[in-house]
Amino acid sequence: MDFDVIIIGGGPAGLSAALWCDELGLKTALLEAENEFGGQLLWTFNSVENYLGLSCKNGRELRDRFLAHMSGRGFLRFLQATAREADVKKKIVTLSDGKKYSGKAIVISTGVRRRKLGVDGEESFLGKGVLVSGKRDGQSVAGQTVAVVGGGDAAIENALILAKFAKKVLVVHRRDELSARPEFAEKLKYEDNIEVLYNTELTKIYGGQIVQGVELERDNFRRELDVEGVLIRIGVAPNSEFLKGQLELDVNGYIKIDSLGKTNVENVFAVGDISNPVSPTINSAVGMGATAAKTIYYSLSS
Repeated sequence: MDFDVIIIGGGPAGLSAALWCDELGLKTALLEAENEFGGQLLWTFNSVENYLGLSCKNGRELRDRFLAHMSGRGFLRFLQATAREADVKKKIVTLSDGKKYSGKAIVISTGVRRRKLGVDGEESFLGKGVLVSGKRDGQSVAGQTVAVVGGGDAAIENALILAKFAKKVLVVHRRDELSARPEFAEKLKYEDNIEVLYNTELTKIYGGQIVQGVELERDNFRRELDVEGVLIRIGVAPNSEFLKGQLELDVNGYIKIDSLGKTNVENVFAVGDISNPVSPTINSAVGMGATAAKTIYYSLSS
C-alpha cells in the first residue's frame, strides 16, 4: 500500500502528525501496535493540568478529546499494526503479519516504555501485588506495606500518592541520594509513613497467589522484607530496537534529530518521546508532530 507518509505510533506525537498531514493533503497511514490509540496517555492516571487550553481528569480523557477532534479526517488508521522492521532508505514498513506499507516519508513516533527490573516475580505478580500506578491502585493497598523502586520524579510522586492509603511505603533506591526534583523530595519529610532505603536494590519479588515480600540487597548482604505491594518506577526506554543500524541513535537508544525532527536519513522523521529525552511532555510531542508534517509537506512539494 503506497502513501505519501507512513506514521509509526499512535500516541500524541503520531496523532498530531497524522492530523497535520491530513490538513496538508498528504495521503497518510497511521500504524499503531496496540488495540487503541493513545500511547502513554493511556497510562497517565493522574489529572492532566499542564496541557495548554485543556484540563482532563486523566490521560485517557485527553486521548478521547484528541480522537473526537480528529473524527472525519481522511487519513487511514490501523490498530494492532506492529512494525516488525522498517527499511528507512526505501521507505518500506513491514508489519508482524507480513503486510508492507511504502511511502515517500516516514514519521517514527513509537515512544517509550517503562523500564523493568528483570527480577523474579516482576512479571508473574503483575496485577497480583505488582502495581501499575499509585493513582490507579492506591485503594488496593489500603492499610498495607508497599515498596516503591526508584528515586526519580515518578517514583517519589507515586510514593506520596500511595502514602495516603498504605500503612507503610518503602522507597528502594540504589543510589545514595534521590534524583527527583527538590519539590517532590521535600514533601517526603512530612510523611511519617514513608521511609527511603538508600544504596539498596530489589532483587526478587515473591509470594503465593499474591505478593508477600521482596528480597533486598545492600553491601552484598541480602534480606527479605514483608510487603503486599510493589511499584517499579526506574525510568523509561525508547522503542527503537527495530531501527538499530539504520538510524543514528544516542547511547540510550533515542533517535537523533535536528530541530525539525529530521533524522540522518532523508525524509525520515522522529517525533515525541522516542527522540526527546529532555522534554518528554504531551505539549512537546504534539508540537513535534506538527513540525514534522509541515516539513514533509514542503519537502515533497519542492
